[in-house]
Amino acid sequence: MNLSTSDSINLRERLSISLWRDTWLKFKRDRTAVLGTIILTVIVLAVIFGPIIYPIPIDKIDFSQSAAPPSWQHWFGTNDLGQDQLARVLQGGRISLTVGITAMIVAIFWGTLIGAIAGFYGGIIDGILMRIADLFLALPHLPLLLLIVYLFRDSIKKIAGPEFGIFLLVVLVIGGLNWMSVARLVRANILTLKEMEFVSAAQAIGAKPSRLIWIHLLPNVLGIIIVAATLSVGNAIITESTLSFLGLGFPPDVPTWGRMLYDAQNYLTSAPHIAIFPGLAIFLTVLSINYLGDGLRDAFDPKT
Repeated sequence: MNLSTSDSINLRERLSISLWRDTWLKFKRDRTAVLGTIILTVIVLAVIFGPIIYPIPIDKIDFSQSAAPPSWQHWFGTNDLGQDQLARVLQGGRISLTVGITAMIVAIFWGTLIGAIAGFYGGIIDGILMRIADLFLALPHLPLLLLIVYLFRDSIKKIAGPEFGIFLLVVLVIGGLNWMSVARLVRANILTLKEMEFVSAAQAIGAKPSRLIWIHLLPNVLGIIIVAATLSVGNAIITESTLSFLGLGFPPDVPTWGRMLYDAQNYLTSAPHIAIFPGLAIFLTVLSINYLGDGLRDAFDPKT
């Protein structure tokens, strides 16, 4: 039975809705993924609205309250300068999550673009792009990251300011060193998809390569990209925290979770709460993101 154009479009829409519904049902059955989503949602809402509900200045110094333990006045205690830890954790979460999400966007953009071009065109283009990816994969990321930040942080501070300059440098470097796995995933799926009949049919009616990539191929690898994006956020947060802990991240007056751990290293025995709460924030955020990514990977996997 032949279908009219409108019937064919309606059928595709119903199939698309059904696939998304099945994906959602599979995701809901994964308890750890749902738990990770709930924890991540609570953390995101806390760092967005927490400083509004809990308007304690993050830079208010009170040496009489130096390294005070948690109390009703200061729920997470204070640091060595008497600054409220809860207010700094909430404010630092904004910066750490922003760095993670922005670095993820950079990595996903370059990984998707390079992977799609390599997989679609193949041949010498594929060979060159994949050898570049292999080169980046072979480099020791943390030493290279530390070297780049150390060499260029003073220059970019003069150009863009101490805070935005470091933010820009950290985001570009983290994103620029984490696109390779995304590129390989996208390339592998594009190589499989471009041999299918719907791509041949689109080519037969004169679809241009750009339309084939963006309209026909990339929507079919969206699930893989979403999974890679969630996992990239956690990796970026860990990397930024490592940089800040080593003293090469944001300035001392900018409270990121990693910077707070760096400031707390001399008080691990006398005032452990200074390190516990920012460390717990990093742990819960990255763990919930990983649970969410694993759940999305299983939900989008057609074999499950």
